[in-house]
Parts: sequence; structure tokens; C-alpha cells
Amino acid sequence: MAFDLEVDAKGLKCPLPILRAKKALATLESGQVLKVVATDKGSVRDFQAFSKQTGNELLGQTDDGEVFVHYMKRR
Repeated sequence: MAFDLEVDAKGLKCPLPILRAKKALATLESGQVLKVVATDKGSVRDFQAFSKQTGNELLGQTDDGEVFVHYMKRR
């Protein structure tokens, strides 16, 4: 998936991946896509909730069991 900015949140525990994503999204323009790479298993649920709370669209999530990748589109 194409993206405009990537945040490496590997090794960080909740809530740091979300906080890094929030800060990065603030630098993007409406419609741009953020990719967040995390290792915290809880980040899957966290990003789903974050999307609902903020109105930023969660375009997709992938994982290989160890690394979780989240794609969000800025509202």
C-alpha cells in the first residue's frame, strides 16, 4: 500500500505507538496516508479504537505474528 509517511514504533508499548501516530498525523495533509510499524500486539485494537475516536480512516492492518503494520488516512 502506498503511504506518505512512516513511523517506526517497534519496541514501544501502549500508548506510545498511538502517541507517535497522533503526532505524525498532525504533520500530514487531509487524504495523506500514514504507515505505523509496531511490535506491540495490543496496537491492533488500539489503532482500531483510535480510528473511531479521531475520524481518521484505518485503511488496513497486517501482521506476521511479531510485527504489526497499520495504515491510516488523515481525515
